[in-house]
Amino acid sequence: MAKITLGGNPVETSGNLPEIGSTISDFKLVATDLSTKTLEDFKGNNLILNIFPSVNTGICSAAVRQFNTEASELENTKVLCISRDLPFAQDQFCAAEGLENVVMLSDFRTGAFGKDYGLIMINGGFEGLLSRSVIVTDSNGKVLYTEQVPEIAQEPNYKAALDALHS
Repeated sequence: MAKITLGGNPVETSGNLPEIGSTISDFKLVATDLSTKTLEDFKGNNLILNIFPSVNTGICSAAVRQFNTEASELENTKVLCISRDLPFAQDQFCAAEGLENVVMLSDFRTGAFGKDYGLIMINGGFEGLLSRSVIVTDSNGKVLYTEQVPEIAQEPNYKAALDALHS
């Protein structure tokens, strides 16, 4: 269990992020067109998994915008923005913001992604939502970098996440 904070108040997650050097687990997430996406759909690409509670909060939307900007300059890399928001809300956000370089995915149907990756906040005001974290993998799914953001109101370390792809 990771121990993080929300507004300075202690929150625990359901587990821990994958270990550096391990291979990420397969997943079934819902795209904005309501299709199911799995790890196989992104095979052969480096991945940046930008995971957050809700696109309707300031920090979450800032992170999506930042990774959208950075992703436009990356080759062979997909940025997957994952939350438990409904796909309709994710799609509306991207349309309103003009975001085209990220893939929005939702864990709303089963919550299995959050459970499998240990990311569900199990107490606090955002209980049941995914904690803010980043997982970076190479094109074979090997974990190169992880960050469990210690305070939900903080942005992730974009530079460290992007640097992991160049090391």
